[in-house]
Formats: sequence, structure tokens, C-alpha cells
Amino acid sequence: MKKALMNKLWEALVSVLPVAAIVLVISFTPLAPLSWGERGVFLLSALLLVAGIGLFNLGADLAMTPMGRHIGIGLTKSKRLAILVAVSFLMGVLITVAEPDLSVLAGQISAVVNPTMLIVTVGVGVGLFLSLAIIRIVTRTDLTAMLLFFYMLLFAFAALLISVGGQAFLPLAFDSGGVTTGPITVPFIMALGVGIAHTLGGRDAGENSFGLIALCSVGPVLAVLLLSLTATGGEIQYPLPDYTMAVSGAALRHLTGETAWEVAKSLLLMIAFFAVLQLTVLHLPAQKLMQILFGLIFAFVGLVVFLVAVSVGFMPVGYRIGSSMAAFSGKALLAFAFIIGMVVVLAEPAVHVLNQQVEEVTDGTVTRNQMLLALSIGVGVSIGLSILRLLMGFSLLYYLIPGYLLSLGLSFFVPKIYTAIAFDSGGVASGPLTSSFILPMTIGACVTLRGADAVMDFAFGVVALVAMTPLITIQSLGFRSILSRVMREKAAIRKILSADDAQIIYFK
Repeated sequence: MKKALMNKLWEALVSVLPVAAIVLVISFTPLAPLSWGERGVFLLSALLLVAGIGLFNLGADLAMTPMGRHIGIGLTKSKRLAILVAVSFLMGVLITVAEPDLSVLAGQISAVVNPTMLIVTVGVGVGLFLSLAIIRIVTRTDLTAMLLFFYMLLFAFAALLISVGGQAFLPLAFDSGGVTTGPITVPFIMALGVGIAHTLGGRDAGENSFGLIALCSVGPVLAVLLLSLTATGGEIQYPLPDYTMAVSGAALRHLTGETAWEVAKSLLLMIAFFAVLQLTVLHLPAQKLMQILFGLIFAFVGLVVFLVAVSVGFMPVGYRIGSSMAAFSGKALLAFAFIIGMVVVLAEPAVHVLNQQVEEVTDGTVTRNQMLLALSIGVGVSIGLSILRLLMGFSLLYYLIPGYLLSLGLSFFVPKIYTAIAFDSGGVASGPLTSSFILPMTIGACVTLRGADAVMDFAFGVVALVAMTPLITIQSLGFRSILSRVMREKAAIRKILSADDAQIIYFK
């Protein structure tokens, strides 16, 4: 256990170090100067971030991944599809309703949409699409066809929303797809898919184990678009948060307690759900249950430390950097956005869980390093594009429509497992650090360049782009593998055809 923890802490240190180093270097330049006190708080937050990511990743390995896999295997072996689908629906609803980021999202549009209605509707949307994802695995339905249908449906509703004057909701709606697939739900849902796919077996078991996160990311977008169509009157209200550093003891205790409660709600729902299944279906041995219990403790402590660290140090520094660099130079802000985007994804807890699952399921065909490179480039490009949109002032749809058309078009030319991995990666890459560092940075730049009233139009949408660009970069990785194979085959054929007849051996 100690060795495993040290390995996880080392991996977390390697992930967080580039982000911290870049921010600290920038803080000593005129681009985004910080005080020594701010630097100290940020550095301490970075160290806490390392501890949080390390503990969470260990907890995910010990608890959430085994829980999801055992549930998938146990329910699939029971051969009761109705129970499997019903359990998946309830799990999707309960976990989504407890997601802290969803509560924050609901508060942004409370002036026009009832927050409770939004949370419940999004939860039902995720539950329905998780059930559809399970049915897809059992029936071996083609993921590309389902994604094509639902994304065309998304853009049809988006066009309808624009026609009735609700285009201000679009960035918020597409951001919600990334918000609801958080670090608690991702390991659980992905492991559920792996357990079901490998229990059913078949030639495409590896491919079928992916795609759950991809479909679950569609539900929230549809839910917010539908609610936006029913919203009448008023503008979307976005009260600008207080981005001052909470360094007093009372403020830290309040923040820690509030964060611990939000994380506990999510984990308690999972534990209660798992306990019922353990008593009725799974019947796991006591030793395995103890391992899961210790894992849940590690995951709880790690996620609380992670979220407190980003709230105390990373959110205020992100906002400060965005506003300072926007005032200094738009080009410098654009370059910084691309660079920080490439490294910030390395510190997302769920990304490491995804990369490990990918490497295991594909037997090393798609390695961790390949996934990290593709995700880093994709997220860097997406954040750079978000800043470019902010500087030039055009609609988010100018990115989303061609981007999704390209990603869906690539799905017809690459191995299907790359498509499944790519669409899962989109939801995973847009994790809590993206929301807690990149979004405040974009908000700070928007307030400086366009004023607080433009935040909903131009700052929001960055999470949507972070969720979209990995679809293109990872499928491009698959397209490159196909081209390489075709080139090798052509080279081999040319070598055979150009061989000297004297080298041919004739048998009589």
C-alpha cells in the first residue's frame, strides 16, 4: 500500500509541476505579477493538489474502479437486462444529482430556470443515456451511429433555441456536458462498462467497454437545451464570484467543511447503492469489501484536498492571470492559453484513470503517453480557440458545428475503438481543474476586455471546447495508424514486385 501511494504521489507531482512552474515564472514578469503572499498560497495549494491527486488516484484504483467492475459483472451474469438497465438509470440519476459542479451550474441561471428542476432534469438525462449506453453494449449497437443521431439532435435543438432568441443559453448548455462527468463518476461508470463488456465477451469487448461517458455527456446538453426552450423572461444572471484568496482560518474551515459535505453526498449515494447490490446480487468476500472501504476513504480525502486546493489557490490566481494578461497583451494571453492548456490536463484526476483503462483494454496498442499527448494538444488548442473567440467576439457555434462535423466524419474512417475512446476523453478532459483554473482565467480576461455583462456570452463555452477537441486529436491518432499500416503494406508489395527474378526459388 505504501509503495502504491508513493507511486501515485510521484505521478501527481510530475503532472502538477509543469502547471505550477509556468504560473510561478509568469508571476515574476510584467504579464501577470503576483505578490509574494499570493505566490506562497499558490505554491502551498500546488503541494496540496499533488497530495489530493495522489490519494484520489489510489482510492479510484482500490474502490471506485472495482465497485463499477463488480456491479457490471454481477448484474450481467444475472442475465436480467431489465434490472441492469434500471440499476444503471438510478445510478446515473443519483450520482448526477449529487455532483457539486451541477449545483453551481444551476445557480447561474436561477433567474429563468428553477435550480431544482434543472438538477433533476439533468440527472434524468444522464440516467437515460447511461441506460442507453448499457443497452448498446448488450445489443452491440454501433456507437458511431448513436453519436451521429444524438449530436444531430443536439444541433437541431440548438437551431430551434436560436430561432426563439435563446442563444445566450448555448455556451452554458454545452458546458454542462463536461461538468456532469466529474472525477467521482468517471472511474465508476467506465469500470461498469468494462465489467459488462468483458462479461458478455465477443470480438469487440474492448471497443464496447468505452462509450459510456460519451453518451452520458450528451444527456445534460439536451436537458439544458430543452429547459432553455421553456424558460421565459429575464436574462441569465451571472454574479461575478469573489476571487480573493481565502487564507483566514475561519474561511478555510468553512470551505473545507462545505467541500467535504458535497463530496460525501456523492460517495454516500454510491456506497448505499453498492451496499444494496452487495446484499442482493454481488456477495463479495469481506477482504474485498475492506479494500473497497479503504479505497473510498483515500478517494474522499484526496478529492476534498484537491477541491480545497483549487478553490484557495488556483481559482484566484487563474482569474488574476487572465485579467492581467488581457490588459497587457491579447497575443500574450493567446499564447499562454495554448501552453497552459497543454499542461493543465495532466493534472486532471480522471484523465489518469481513463489513460490506465485505455492502456489495459487495448493491451498497450494505445499507450498512456499517446493518450496524454493527444489530450494535451487537444486541450491546448481548445483553450487557445476560446481566447481567440473572446478577442474577436463571435458565436461559439462557429467552433462547435464544424468541430463536431469533423469529429463525427472521422468516426467513419478510423477503428471504432478510437472513436469510443475519443468521445469518452472529451467528457473526462473537462474536469474540475479546467473549471476551477481555466474558466476563472477566461472570466478574468473577459471582464477586462468586454466587461462583466459579456461573461455568459464569451467566457462560458471554454469547457465545451475542451470537451470537443480531444474528439478530433485522438481520432486523428487512429487515422494516422491506418495510414501508417497502408503505407507499410504498399511498401511491402512494391518490394515484392521489384524483386529480382534471380532471387526467386522454384520448387519442382
